[in-house]
Amino acid sequence: MPDGATTPTPTEIIHVDSRTVACDGGDGALGHPRVFLRIAAHDVMCPYCSRLYVLNEGAGDDHGH
Repeated sequence: MPDGATTPTPTEIIHVDSRTVACDGGDGALGHPRVFLRIAAHDVMCPYCSRLYVLNEGAGDDHGH
């Protein structure tokens, strides 16, 4: 991240059991295009709506499937 840049504040925190999540921003037609995000470590933030997906402890050993 460049100097002086700040980390975006999550709009919502969602706890999940899978390393792959789909996000469409919710709200039907008022959302955004559906994107599939991969949680590599502990969490991932949607680049469109800033929802933060957090992997539950002990979950996510899906071996890439």
